[in-house]
Amino acid sequence: MAILEPVIGRTIKRKISTMSGKKLPFIAGHKLLYTCNLRCDMCPFWRRKDEKLLSLEEEIKMMDSLASAGVSFMGFEGGEPLLRNDLEDILKESHKRFHTSLVTNGWLLKGRASSISRYLDYLFVSIDGRKETHDKQRGVPSSFDHAIEGIKEAKKYVPVAMSTTITTNNMDDIKYVVNLAEELGIGVNIQVSYDYSTADKLSPDRKKLYDLLLDLKKMKEDGAPIVNSKEYFDTLVNSWYYGIPWACKPWSTVNIDPQGRIVMPCYVLNEYAGEKKVWEIDIKELWNTYDWKPYESCNKCSLSCYLEPSIFSWRKPSMVSERIFGSIADYIASIF
Repeated sequence: MAILEPVIGRTIKRKISTMSGKKLPFIAGHKLLYTCNLRCDMCPFWRRKDEKLLSLEEEIKMMDSLASAGVSFMGFEGGEPLLRNDLEDILKESHKRFHTSLVTNGWLLKGRASSISRYLDYLFVSIDGRKETHDKQRGVPSSFDHAIEGIKEAKKYVPVAMSTTITTNNMDDIKYVVNLAEELGIGVNIQVSYDYSTADKLSPDRKKLYDLLLDLKKMKEDGAPIVNSKEYFDTLVNSWYYGIPWACKPWSTVNIDPQGRIVMPCYVLNEYAGEKKVWEIDIKELWNTYDWKPYESCNKCSLSCYLEPSIFSWRKPSMVSERIFGSIADYIASIF
């Protein structure tokens, strides 16, 4: 029952603290490594060489520091997390403290789905389009087949969603991905490619993207298993096409690089470069002395981990129903 105290209890405590004006993170993202077995066009991270990775003891120190700061949700990613032989041990420790999720490319998933799922509350598997589109964008043949096999196995044990990045190469396949998710009985989370300085520039055509975002919102409203909120698509359209900005709250999410260093101010603007190790600083003090103001008006990315918590409101019944009560109901259903 890892969700009860960490997620509900700490979320309530955090809400009380933030009512007084304090800034505290409640979502954490941690790249376990940069190394990957795929070569995705739009990703800068597999191009980096890993330094010495954190030991299990250091991972635990990191988690304890994040829990003390009020974090309730922990998401692991890479690189490819399944390349770490100690992944189950890391997830086990996380599951004691947080609502825990993982993002994988799915290549190694089938063989480890059972062992990792016992410590996961949610699993995301990257799918970019039809087999040919996916394999080309991922840079390795048979990537699609491995991922689909992994999804079919993993959904036996844990809630699963596809994670899809819209690029100029796969725009015509996005609706296919949504339909595929429906056929497989899983969800799909959709984001728009960000042009990192050290990756291929694949941001999609502006006009085609506009039409696609509206179509995806309509599919969501019609019952498609899209994880993103309806407000997510509205916000992107309003910001990128009509000049109506959304106020980013980068302090809601803390990202940790493979060496345990905090990435400031956010995932994209600093391109995942960290300086100070989590357990060597007071996160609460840093969060409330750092100058966040310059970044509140940044509408450059569409990352769900920043946009969704930034636009969430208790005054929007549909968001509360889907994000809070829906998530808890899904969790309870998954343990019976």
